[in-house]
Amino acid sequence: MFIVSKKMKKILAGLIVLPVVLIGSLSLFGFPPAYLFSATDVATGIGAKLLCSSRYVSLFSQEQAFDDLVQYSSILQQLEVEYDEANKSVTTSLFGLSEKTARYLPGIGCAVEYAGYEQRSELKTQQVALSSLAWPKGNNIGLQNERLSNVLRQQVQQDNELGLNTRALLVAHNGRVIAEAYAQGADASTPLLGWSMAKSLNSIMLGRLEYEGRLDLNETPGFEQWSEDERSQIRVTDMLTMTDGLGFSEEYNPGDDATAMLFTVPSSSDYVMEKAALREPRSHFNYSSGTANLLSRLYQETLGDSQDSYDEYMRAIYRPLGFQNAIFEVDASGVFVGSSYLYASARDWARMGQLMLDDGIINGERIVTSGWIRRATSPNESTNQKAYGYQWWLNRGNENLRWSDIPEDAFAAQGNRQQYVMIVPSLELVIVRLGWTAGSYPVNDRFSAIAQSL
Repeated sequence: MFIVSKKMKKILAGLIVLPVVLIGSLSLFGFPPAYLFSATDVATGIGAKLLCSSRYVSLFSQEQAFDDLVQYSSILQQLEVEYDEANKSVTTSLFGLSEKTARYLPGIGCAVEYAGYEQRSELKTQQVALSSLAWPKGNNIGLQNERLSNVLRQQVQQDNELGLNTRALLVAHNGRVIAEAYAQGADASTPLLGWSMAKSLNSIMLGRLEYEGRLDLNETPGFEQWSEDERSQIRVTDMLTMTDGLGFSEEYNPGDDATAMLFTVPSSSDYVMEKAALREPRSHFNYSSGTANLLSRLYQETLGDSQDSYDEYMRAIYRPLGFQNAIFEVDASGVFVGSSYLYASARDWARMGQLMLDDGIINGERIVTSGWIRRATSPNESTNQKAYGYQWWLNRGNENLRWSDIPEDAFAAQGNRQQYVMIVPSLELVIVRLGWTAGSYPVNDRFSAIAQSL
């Protein structure tokens, strides 16, 4: 007969009590009990990744990086954080249940490290010298419109008095940056996280491949994993318009597809590649960061390997656009995280907008065709959300305008925490707003006021 000692009883009791305490703690801090185990992985993943990029890409202080992080959930305040400033890495742990390390590499930023994945560290990156030429080719923006600059400074001040955390506001008009304002540790050279605005550059990268005859967007992506089932009918254009029908959840709870993909696995595209088709292509719009990362995977597979896709991005996108302070991060598998991880200065984000405004040409070079621009900014065929093009949000397409006081032809890249690059062709206008806003942002009021001040 097996007899349990008093000491063993205490140990067993502790093992029973610990999960109960953790479940209670996670519920208290905003995570449902069912997500106990995934929550710890997500927390350490988002912690290591965002703290690393904030510190070593955006060059924010450790204090500001942590203050930004914990706005996502108060449970993140429980993270144990260790910075290795010499090696530019961040290690986070939570309750002793999960630990992750993210490391910075020049030219490709930060990613969580995973055993057996060496693709990032093997990449040969390029350093591009800063240019003093006139924007958009270089960083010389010339004389500013003082009246509009005052408007922007006042907007930034008002925003931050309201707790909206606006860090950059920029206006380009008739092909020139005519006003900009910065706050909260950011300046004209600070690479700021655009979150889902990366999707819009992702689409441009595929448009470039189409222009060069390397990719047909009306064909299927040709993924081997999709060849034997209904996913073989999905076209690249269906993916670009988020009407591919894949079952991907974008709720951002622990255990949800989006958080699992970004913060708990080495390959975002591998994670999504296994998702089944739930609807007929083109019938239903489903916003999916997973699909965006499959588009990044397609970019790489079209070109070859991680080094090939990085080199092509630098040759055909980074240099022609005149990027000065931009870092497009890759995951541990070496694939661009096209859903989320482009860090760029406000002037660099404006370059992307100027390319779209000028019909696919920038700095005298055509990047995409005028036909691609037209298709990228046209409503899709879905029944539930037509005002979305090739990874661009449109003002038109639904019954009502998305931004009621802004011209109908406007469209925008948008990202979490209220990042915007808005293009208004009828006004020859590009507006960039970058910040860290937890709730909504009065984009219609703010941007229409800017337009009226021109």
